[in-house]
Amino acid sequence: MVSNSFESLPVELIADILSELDLGTLIIVSYLSHRLHAICSDSSLNPWRRPILRNLRELNGNYEPLLKHLCFRTTVPRQNWVEILSIARADYLCFEASLPNLKESEWEEAFRRRFLPGCMKYKKDTSWREAFLRVLFRTWHRTETSCTSDEAWTKYLVLSRRGTANLLEVASRGFDPIAVFNEHKFQDGLADLPTSIRRVVEFADVRIIALGVLHRPRSKLSVNDNARNFLHPPGVQRDGEALHNGDVHNFNTSQVSLDHMSEDIAIAPSYDRETFARPEERYRRLTHPLPAPSHFNYPLFTASGEDKRWLVNDHLEEGGLQWIGSMMITAQLVSSRWPPAHNEDFVVDIGRGHFASFTWADLDAIAPWLELTAKIDGPGLGH
Repeated sequence: MVSNSFESLPVELIADILSELDLGTLIIVSYLSHRLHAICSDSSLNPWRRPILRNLRELNGNYEPLLKHLCFRTTVPRQNWVEILSIARADYLCFEASLPNLKESEWEEAFRRRFLPGCMKYKKDTSWREAFLRVLFRTWHRTETSCTSDEAWTKYLVLSRRGTANLLEVASRGFDPIAVFNEHKFQDGLADLPTSIRRVVEFADVRIIALGVLHRPRSKLSVNDNARNFLHPPGVQRDGEALHNGDVHNFNTSQVSLDHMSEDIAIAPSYDRETFARPEERYRRLTHPLPAPSHFNYPLFTASGEDKRWLVNDHLEEGGLQWIGSMMITAQLVSSRWPPAHNEDFVVDIGRGHFASFTWADLDAIAPWLELTAKIDGPGLGH
């Protein structure tokens, strides 16, 4: 009687209730009756999405054993594998999980949601499936070893106070961003000032790191406006910050609930069509590549406690200090063996750091609002 009463509910409500189950229970329930089997198999209802995302987001990489062979369950819509391929640990996908047969368009979607645009260089003439697995294994290999055979040179960007940016490269073996940035500080006459580090945004396999100098400028000529705009998109604010700073354009984005944040993702262009503020606001949530939960609302502010691109002290951004001189932007590989990093963790333990190239395409993807007067390949002024 209870079963019949439950199955008499609207299918949307049944699917919503089933989505609160764990994977093991949901698998059992999906075979209890023809009606439940049909609901679980319906790609438009898809009660599997929420428990899958709970595994990927909330269990710190300790997935339910049944997730490993979920592709053999005919009741699980294939679209869920785009989520799994976009978020799951690299070593898990490479060596533990059984992967399904997907369409090329689905492999492409997973590729674009997981990797930075700079990884497109590995696509070449291969299929999207091969490109995805090749880059995934390469990423895992780079985090576990010191091998640099497939990327002997690491590219990074430098934002100049003049409004230009330079794409530079250095030998990957022994690459130390602190030492490299110290050279840039010396060239700017700022060698005696400390380096400040910000974790800009984190993805499944890499985190974007910015290194700069915070100080009280002697002249406006030394202020790097693009450095601030890169870290703090104009108009985006934390809760209460606009009230103290007198900014009437308050996004108040941190009030967006994080409980079901992963459920809002859809296959979409690089920036989600849904905005978190008034229609006139121009920032939209980045989806390609897909940020980690700590920066889920990026470039808007995420109330995760880990989004510290800009800090507010005594109601003043950065305590009244400003970014001066050059700012260096690089990409650090993320390993599941390491605990979550805070802004300056990799400075204390630089030996664990493995870095990847950061290119113009990557900058355009994560900061399309940034206005550069010139993009220069190599050092110099580009003349």
